[in-house]
Amino acid sequence: MKRQVALLVTGLLGLDALLAPLARAAGGKASDLVVVADTRVLNNEILLYFANLYNTNIVLFAVWTVVLTAAYGCFLGVTMDKLMSLTGLDLRSRKIVEH
Repeated sequence: MKRQVALLVTGLLGLDALLAPLARAAGGKASDLVVVADTRVLNNEILLYFANLYNTNIVLFAVWTVVLTAAYGCFLGVTMDKLMSLTGLDLRSRKIVEH
């Protein structure tokens, strides 16, 4: 039984090795892809700003993304801490017990 499974796995791997070059030979090299944000349908000024920023200056867009993600994380952390303390769970004064 083990020999049959081994032969089956070996056969499938060999078939994969034979078919992979054929799949790559199906066509020529793809042309460069240009990804842009569609600003024609945006009415909100903030969304339009970020869409234009994405289209024109991707590095500044990445900086904004990191800063806003960190700010949103801090906001959610503080908000949840306040909510937990209102429910009676104070996470600041917990004792860690290790056995």
